[in-house]
Amino acid sequence: MTTAKASLFDIAPEDRARSRPLSPLGLARLSLEGLSIGDAFGERFFGSPATALSLIEQRAMPREPWHWTDDTAMALSIYEVLLDRGLIDRGALARRFGERYRADPRRGYGGAAHDILAKLADGAPWNEVAREPFDGQGSMGNGGAMRSALVGGFFSKDLGAVVENARASAEPTHAHPEGQAGAIAVALAAALAARRGDGEAFAAAQFFAQIAERTPAGATRDGIEQARGVSLSESPESAAALLGSGSRVISSDTVPFSLWCAARHMDDFEAALWSTVSGLGDRDTTCAIVGGIVALSVGYKGIPEAFSKAREPLDSKATHIERHAQRG
Repeated sequence: MTTAKASLFDIAPEDRARSRPLSPLGLARLSLEGLSIGDAFGERFFGSPATALSLIEQRAMPREPWHWTDDTAMALSIYEVLLDRGLIDRGALARRFGERYRADPRRGYGGAAHDILAKLADGAPWNEVAREPFDGQGSMGNGGAMRSALVGGFFSKDLGAVVENARASAEPTHAHPEGQAGAIAVALAAALAARRGDGEAFAAAQFFAQIAERTPAGATRDGIEQARGVSLSESPESAAALLGSGSRVISSDTVPFSLWCAARHMDDFEAALWSTVSGLGDRDTTCAIVGGIVALSVGYKGIPEAFSKAREPLDSKATHIERHAQRG
């Protein structure tokens, strides 16, 4: 009788069985689970908006398997660096990004990401490569935000460390302050969700206030302040129309709506994903962000088993995902 080979990304049985407390790495792995499921779930709803909205209205489960995309691929590298180093080492993370891209480049990376990651895979200095896009300004895209929830889970006890390490997690690919602000905001949201999972009281207004207080000034923070004023009784479609849902594939157009959806459903993982995908836009990324946050609040027991089983294994290789939006 042969035994299945253990994977670096296997969930510890004791972590799956208990609700709290988890170690910092255990929280990062929990966030990775939610992020990857959200990513793979959202990816299945690209295509005709009318068809997508009809399926969403029916809550029709997408056909399996649910393939994860670049959002998860880059989050896997963050998890590996946290496992190895206990913090975000930007050089080590840049190498991981490049290696994973070189091994499996067809995960739906955007045009700018292909160029950046190919150069990182060739060993180019990350601090030079990240500044090159957009006439030397660097990317303000949502790629830093899509992968940073794990950082918030890992450092949830120390919000200062969350900010520092979230910024570091974005810097190898996103030199623009807005790209980094999105990563910081999502990681802060994840840290607060982890505290909610550990029993702290949750209030949406305070959630937004704490995130805005520590997010660098700019369009992303302005959007978070705007999201704070949108009633959670509004429909996701209305919130998306007001805040944006990633159609521009930039941080300020993605993060505020994602945080609003997470706040609206902090105790219900499945409802959070259905609400988020209702906003359409860059739906694999918004669902990845929301999944990575809300998983930290609900724990493994709050993630539907059918969703976990539908997502392809995290150690899968060489799946071809067509890019539906150009991510910066």
